[in-house]
Amino acid sequence: MLSRFIRNNNITTIKYQSLFKLHAQKQLYTTTINKKKIVLGIETSCDDTSAAIVTSDRQILSEVVKSQQEMHEPMGGIVPTLASLGHSRHLPNVICETLDRANVSIADIDAIAVTRGPGLPPCLPVGLNAAKTLAAVNKKPLIGVHHMEAHALTARLTTPTSFPFMTLLISGGHTLLLTANGLGDYDQLGTTLDTAVGEAIDKVARALKLDWEGQSSPGPALERVASRGDPTRFQLPMPMLQRKKSVIAFSFSGLKTSVERLIQDQVKIEQDINDIAAAFQLTCIRHIEQKLRLALHQEMIMNKKPLTALVVSGGVASNKMFRSKLEQVAGSYDIPLVCPPPQLCTDNGVMIAWAGLERLEAGLLDEYTITTLPKWPIESLKEKNPL
Repeated sequence: MLSRFIRNNNITTIKYQSLFKLHAQKQLYTTTINKKKIVLGIETSCDDTSAAIVTSDRQILSEVVKSQQEMHEPMGGIVPTLASLGHSRHLPNVICETLDRANVSIADIDAIAVTRGPGLPPCLPVGLNAAKTLAAVNKKPLIGVHHMEAHALTARLTTPTSFPFMTLLISGGHTLLLTANGLGDYDQLGTTLDTAVGEAIDKVARALKLDWEGQSSPGPALERVASRGDPTRFQLPMPMLQRKKSVIAFSFSGLKTSVERLIQDQVKIEQDINDIAAAFQLTCIRHIEQKLRLALHQEMIMNKKPLTALVVSGGVASNKMFRSKLEQVAGSYDIPLVCPPPQLCTDNGVMIAWAGLERLEAGLLDEYTITTLPKWPIESLKEKNPL
């Protein structure tokens, strides 16, 4: 079955076999007290192929990312089947290069962590099957990581943050607000009712025909032109201002549509583009701020243990305007804003390796028989065997 999977997905079997020959070990994984642990993390949930090696003393030994931007850009978006083929083609070399850059072998690795879900159904199995193969052949523990938990925990790698904290994930695929009570213990406070904020930003940037060559997404291009614009020139509708004003949820679809109409009617010169981008960005920020304040107010009243921080992650978290406003919001509730470095805000192998380390140290390991979970509610992690 394994060899057939590898052939069907164009994974170079010889490359995996070379890993086995170089790094095979005879005995089961053992650990010693005070031994620095090392985890290999593999991420193939969407379009980028990534692997990283991280240690329990918060060192990132290596990270390799293979972008698929050139493959998907002509399509106007990510094509899941093409992304899967890209992962199958690149993952063996990505893993080999990650080990080489860290100057470690599979024998030095204490566990292998991999994104189990949520994610694109054709893409997740590429990473999971590679991880299962490496773990089984080399008798290493396997850790299936929840993608959203990995984003939430990344802040604990760069800035040690204790539970409980509130975490806001803002990316192309998610706009999610959680209370992180502990490892594997999350309460979802709110999510988007339609379009994620990152997706709305990307589509507006494309509608404005912004140049984003050499960047991973159109978002930074919109942030750049918005910095030159007047955010007060155009009045855009605030999402959920009247209906469901007191509900902790997000909505960006109507706003996106309004901006697309405005672009068709108003864009004549470059300054029009700058002003529309600035107005759109400010409206997104204010909408998130409104719902975040509502959630923080409720949590401060209801939570018996005070929140230690507001953790913000995801690709949109690298936007400086978003960070500045969210820092003000956190400060008004006397908690710090904690954001990973911009390079760790987007999907990456480092966050998977770190989440794997946290779960390894807590003794939360998985069987080699686990399968992918493209739709995986984060609250189900509270259950011993969620799915």
